Amino acid sequence: MTKEEAQKRIEELRKTIEYHNYRYYVLDSPEISDEEYDKLFRELANLEKQFPELVTPDSPTQRVGALPATEFATVTHEIPMLSLDNAFTDEEIRAFDERVRNSLKTDHVEYFCEHKLDGLAVSLRYENGILVKGSTRGNGYTGEDVTQNLKTVRTIPLKLKGENIPPVVEIRGETFMMLKDFEVLNEQRQAMGQPLFANPRNAAAGSIRQLDSKITAQRKLYFMPYGFGVIQGISFETQESFLKQCSEWGFRVNEHNKKASSIEEALSFIHYWVEHRLELSFPADGVVIKVNKLSYWQALGNTAHAPRYAIAFKFPAEEKKTKVSDIIFQVGRTGIITPVAILEPVVLDGATVSRATLHNFDIVKQLDIRKGDVVRLKRAGMVIPEVVGVDMDLRTGKEQPLLPPNRCPVCGGPTEWDGAYLKCVNITCPAQLKGHLLHWASRDAMDIDGLGETLVDYLVDGNLVTSVADLYTLTMQDLLTLPRLAEKSAAKLYQNIQHSKDRPFFRVLYGLGIPRVGLKTAQALAEHFGSMDELLSATEDDLTAVEGIGQETAETIIKALQSDQVHKLIDKLKTIGLRMEQEQTEGPLKGLTFVFTGSLSSMSRAEAGQLVQSLGGKVASNVSKTVDYVVVGEDPGSKFDKAQKLGLNILDEKAFLDMVGKNEKSM
Repeated sequence: MTKEEAQKRIEELRKTIEYHNYRYYVLDSPEISDEEYDKLFRELANLEKQFPELVTPDSPTQRVGALPATEFATVTHEIPMLSLDNAFTDEEIRAFDERVRNSLKTDHVEYFCEHKLDGLAVSLRYENGILVKGSTRGNGYTGEDVTQNLKTVRTIPLKLKGENIPPVVEIRGETFMMLKDFEVLNEQRQAMGQPLFANPRNAAAGSIRQLDSKITAQRKLYFMPYGFGVIQGISFETQESFLKQCSEWGFRVNEHNKKASSIEEALSFIHYWVEHRLELSFPADGVVIKVNKLSYWQALGNTAHAPRYAIAFKFPAEEKKTKVSDIIFQVGRTGIITPVAILEPVVLDGATVSRATLHNFDIVKQLDIRKGDVVRLKRAGMVIPEVVGVDMDLRTGKEQPLLPPNRCPVCGGPTEWDGAYLKCVNITCPAQLKGHLLHWASRDAMDIDGLGETLVDYLVDGNLVTSVADLYTLTMQDLLTLPRLAEKSAAKLYQNIQHSKDRPFFRVLYGLGIPRVGLKTAQALAEHFGSMDELLSATEDDLTAVEGIGQETAETIIKALQSDQVHKLIDKLKTIGLRMEQEQTEGPLKGLTFVFTGSLSSMSRAEAGQLVQSLGGKVASNVSKTVDYVVVGEDPGSKFDKAQKLGLNILDEKAFLDMVGKNEKSM
């Protein structure tokens, strides 16, 4: 295929894929199967791999996530992203209306009603219809550049649809997670022994602020617009017309939004959703009432922190009482023993609740919760059941205080305290083993497709595996003994397990599940030490020399690596043939470390860092004597001053682009 033929086919595929993205994520009306969509996507990805010069920022392939960023650049909001004043009663809403009418000197004001989405506020900047920057709200005046992460959100167009495209427009809105997707995510985290997200807002915020956008891409996030920042070349008369234009540009707009001819009509909207909020598929903690006519916004102005043309009515939190019939203990992947209250079932916010995690023994002590207590219960973020207090007046004296177990409730092994957490220290504990196997098989670790929770239960309960190393000794006959696993599925799983031996060293290291060693830390350790043998012989001082690793993390890593059980596991994995050395990325920047400070005009700092890594170099977030080059953009910070004091090599943006072959001539 010639380059011209490839470009034509790439353009066809991009148009088709974005059409189906729009049908699936915005309209909720898919026209093709997932398998057909995946086939189109793979064809596009293969063509772009064959012709990398044809890749553009608005290609659907750019949604899958980029290389991990070392830090987020700061973004200054030209027009501040203000917060909203809150109201909790009808009287406060009517008082807001009176203030608005008095200020405008009119008896009648039209309002626009929207749900107050409970996620993370972000701003999207489009230039000539192309998404060029995405940032968090931050403190309202400055946020963080999370462009690469926001590109993975399918309801955010990489290129605006239609013909009415302005030169510049900043679309502001909320990134969030659907309630059902949030519950699935927490179920997965619980199965892997990872901490649960408290609510969908935390899950969305944590996903968008991931340094590794590939992790963000795995989370099912959505975006809905609610406002705008800078706009050039286009204007709107009302909030209603602005959101209608957003829909035409390809955004998913809340179908429940409604225009209200008076404040009483707006109150009717509020009353309806106070009663029916459980019917919503997305997290909302209230209703926002805005003056619909945009020319009134400027006349009304803002206070220091909030606009005078809008107010948020907050939904009241439902709280109920129920009895604690028992308190049990669960053991996660890292061995943490979590107390869980078993409750007499109660309907709370439309869902039947029969259990609630008590998180750790410090919280149990603070609440003084006992078996037999009557407790007050609410659902955090309308999802996770949470015990918020004990009704001491209803105590009979028969309630039983909770005593932390001396032995692991699953394996009977020894326990020890780690701050507020009680841990089982036997890494062969079946409960830990199941979580460890799921972690080992996860996408960021060994990526063993098909090894899910059900099969892990069968493997452990049937004594087929006692460590992750045993996965590699499983035969086809072993797998065929597992229920619900036919020959074709068993063969595929066997193949996937064997292929996982080729995963790079840093993923093996991450898969070991060492406390405090996430994916980014595993990559840093692998790059710094180069091999498992070097890491095993490292001292605490050696570890703290690695960027991002402090004293506590170093102590935790040393303790884990000195365990006989971990040593035996690593020896087995070596014998099996898993990679225990870091492959060196070849390229002209191999062996060189860069730090970026200030704003670059040709690309974001995250993109510049990814470019350096693709050429074999390393990117550090802090200036030190081990840094080879400090690249300085506009408005550099204290890193520039430190680099000058240390006498480091300092490059401006042009010199950096010349070094990496990205100067104007080569571009």
